[in-house]
Parts: sequence; C-alpha cells; structure tokens
Amino acid sequence: MSHADWEAVVDSPEELDDETAESLLSEAATVQDMTGEVCPYPQIEAKKAIQSLEGGELLVQETDHVPSTENVPKSVDDQTEAQVWRSGDGLNRIFLRKA
Repeated sequence: MSHADWEAVVDSPEELDDETAESLLSEAATVQDMTGEVCPYPQIEAKKAIQSLEGGELLVQETDHVPSTENVPKSVDDQTEAQVWRSGDGLNRIFLRKA
C-alpha cells in the first residue's frame, strides 16, 4: 500500500517567508485576531471582511487553529488570492488579497 504525500492530499495556499509576511502585514487594510476561534467562525468573519474591502486590499487573519489555514482560503477562493505564514510557535497568518 502506497501512501500519498501531504501535498497531494491537502490543498494549502502558498507559504510565505518571515520577511515577506512582515512586509505584507504592514500593508494590511484589516487584521482580524482569530486566535482561540475555530471553524466556521473565521470563515464567516473573513467573508464579511472581504466584502468591505476594495479590489487589491489585503485582509490578514491571525489564528492558532491550523485547519483555518486551509478552510478560510477555500471559503473565499473566488474573491481572493491567499497565502499563509506559519510562525513555528503555533501562530499562523492568513493573507487574503481581494481580487
């Protein structure tokens, strides 16, 4: 029995390096603190926030809930470009740029 590798099974957004993530965070139009929150709440809040942004503006969600890094981008897929930064200490940032 062969095992599929992680990339073949999980549809995750592109991951960012530390420097790029910090640069993007400074240009965010909105930053949402979703630490301690679980799906579907971050997905709902992302959809609401994306609706209020202009094209090209950036929403950042900070989360400690790893499934959100995949579920949030999927929930707003047709409206945004998504990237993720993982700190290594449990904090993740989801960068969503409105199309």
